Amino acid sequence: MYDLVFLHAPSVYDFRERATLWGPISDLVPSTPVFDMYPIGFATLLAYVEQHGFQVRIMNLAARMVRSARFDPERAIADLQTRAFGIDLHWLPHAHGALEVAQLARRHHPQAPIILGGYSATYFHEELIRLPYVDYVLRGDSTEEALRQLLECLRAGEAPVTVPNLTWKTPAGEVRINPQTYVPESLDYLTLDYHPMVRSVLRDRDLLSYAPFSHWLEYPIMASLTVKGCTEHCTICGGSAFAGRNLSHRQQPAYRPPEQLAEDVRRIGALSRGPVFLLGDLRQAGMEYARRFFRAVQGYQGPVIIEFFRPADRAYMEELAAALPNYFAEFSPESHDPRVRRASGKTYTNAGIEETIAACLETGVRRFDLFFMIGLPEQTPESALETVEYCRTLLMRFDDGRLLPFTSPLTPFLDPGSLAYEYPERFGYIRHAFTLEDHRRLLLQPTWKHVLSYETRWMDRHRLADVTYEAGFQLNRLKRERGLISPEKAAETEARIGQARALMAEIEGLMARLEGAALEQALLALKPRIDAANTSTVCDKSELDVPVGPIPFKLLNLARVGLRRP
Repeated sequence: MYDLVFLHAPSVYDFRERATLWGPISDLVPSTPVFDMYPIGFATLLAYVEQHGFQVRIMNLAARMVRSARFDPERAIADLQTRAFGIDLHWLPHAHGALEVAQLARRHHPQAPIILGGYSATYFHEELIRLPYVDYVLRGDSTEEALRQLLECLRAGEAPVTVPNLTWKTPAGEVRINPQTYVPESLDYLTLDYHPMVRSVLRDRDLLSYAPFSHWLEYPIMASLTVKGCTEHCTICGGSAFAGRNLSHRQQPAYRPPEQLAEDVRRIGALSRGPVFLLGDLRQAGMEYARRFFRAVQGYQGPVIIEFFRPADRAYMEELAAALPNYFAEFSPESHDPRVRRASGKTYTNAGIEETIAACLETGVRRFDLFFMIGLPEQTPESALETVEYCRTLLMRFDDGRLLPFTSPLTPFLDPGSLAYEYPERFGYIRHAFTLEDHRRLLLQPTWKHVLSYETRWMDRHRLADVTYEAGFQLNRLKRERGLISPEKAAETEARIGQARALMAEIEGLMARLEGAALEQALLALKPRIDAANTSTVCDKSELDVPVGPIPFKLLNLARVGLRRP
């Protein structure tokens, strides 16, 4: 009997029975369009509460459903023996799947309390707690200690009146909102090396359910958390400083001590040959923080992905490259247009972007990924397409094959708690969803264009989708011309873009003529074509992968960790 089972749902629970043209919504993340990757919080929560004597497991229902059409999630839930369920509603695209899974858990385990948490759960906690199948909502970006206290209350049969950050209801159905007082100022209390999860996998003999996303066994990228909270004020980001103050009551970021961060990297690197992704810009806590990390991690030879929130100079890159010689870089200026960038909360210049690229290439970066976005404040269709021409200029200047530009739409929803979500008119957004239920219903629309929760003053849904496909088409051709992708890969992507455009038109024609069951049947007839067009729409997802070799895991080290006592 477990004390708690974490369940990660697909974005839409019954996606295998639906025909939805998801388009490019997940092209630039490891997961599939149903967002089968669970948040890193599952790992930290499991480690923390198990250290305090509770037995916990993870079941990634979404990944299991993607990997096998024969996997029955309802039966898997019914077969579990647990005292409570924890379901993440971190990313808002899980508004349908998370609630469906919660209902299944209640149906098969009516006595087991159901706990939700995550950024989106925090934002919509009052709406969630009124659902008959939700018992508790943990609020904020750090709920490890609150979860421990809640589990202690459940074990003792006591009301959780003093548990911080908790929204709950009494047996009589009265809603209680406890003060949000647990906001740790440091991340020194967390275990972030995945070792507890390795031991849990061996204990439960269930590797597939613990996999962070469906193809993780083939590409074991792992994240290392540098910070909770942020110093930046990006308009569209639900993890910005603005959102952190309002959602998590976080007045300043909490950082992982740099020496612990370096140890996390080494311990993760001992388990696999996949890259370690350092989440957050190392300079947010100041250059001394970054230098302490560099000194502690010096000599690590494994692949590490670092990200920039602002331009970096040559001196910084020399220090970073000396410590991490096998580094990959990611930078998301979002637009080439300074006016659009300023409206998005990014005040640096194009010269700063280009100096950063040059500094990285000159100090030996393995690859530099540059990300642009469509659907931003002040961004016209012309500006979005001009980004491709800016990429052409960059690729002509930096022409050794290590610079890779990408573009994708802001999909499917505006982040709850972001500046754009809270002040849409100020930033030129027109919102189509206001409640959690609004977002849940949108997820059932037939195409990603109709799922969008917003339009802008400069692009409606239709124009935004058209520009996305056209920008992807042009950038794909540019990459082929510059030798960044093979002619064969380019042709495959171009064909998928063409198929997606044709399907969009065909589906809209059906929507104009049919409704209800007749529309559903017509869409299901298109399902094989839709499913084929749903992955790697505007670029091939494999372009983002870091080479890991034929044996991605270090099996002997995994065995040692699994057999070691905690």
